[in-house]
Amino acid sequence: MDNFWPLFGLRLVLRDVVLRPLREEDLPGLAAVLPPDVGHDPRLAMWPTHSFDENERRLFCQGYWKSLGTWEPSSWVLHFAVSYEGGLVGVQTLEGENFPALRTVDTASWLVPGARGRGVGTAMRTAALDFAFGTLGAETAVSSAVVTNAASLGVSRRVGYAENGLSRIVDTGGDVADLQHFRLTADRWRGDSVTVEGFDPCRPWFGMAG
Repeated sequence: MDNFWPLFGLRLVLRDVVLRPLREEDLPGLAAVLPPDVGHDPRLAMWPTHSFDENERRLFCQGYWKSLGTWEPSSWVLHFAVSYEGGLVGVQTLEGENFPALRTVDTASWLVPGARGRGVGTAMRTAALDFAFGTLGAETAVSSAVVTNAASLGVSRRVGYAENGLSRIVDTGGDVADLQHFRLTADRWRGDSVTVEGFDPCRPWFGMAG
């Protein structure tokens, strides 16, 4: 399978945190530990025949399959499984919509509660951003989180994002929530000692010369 989908050989390493593209066999284990604050695109429907947790697990799995089935060099969504201390502890997503023209990436992530407060959230976002700016040639990164998600907001500020306005959404539970937006440009990116492995076979998948 790796010969046909070289992205599976990609690795981003920052100290003791490793990011690798999510595989189908990872889905059951990660779906079983989805935290209650993981969130998802509020435009996606919650099936009335499913409980809240069942809907979240379904949307997590469907999001992974959709990212594979709709991949194009110009528009892609890459879900990384995050490994720390020998186990999978979350997912870091990097998305590039109309990337060759816009040179902009969006990030999203979630982390199991047991791995929080150890710098893992900052490390996984740093690894993804360093890959985006340093390897893919992104010019801008954006992110957003509801104003009550202090952990995500804190990571964005620590890695250098600037606040970029507020909007309102209807969240998963049907409540109206304020969404804080962030923006980070390549010239303000501080970088870190992120090791990127296995990228060369992936270059055409991002519209880059082999």
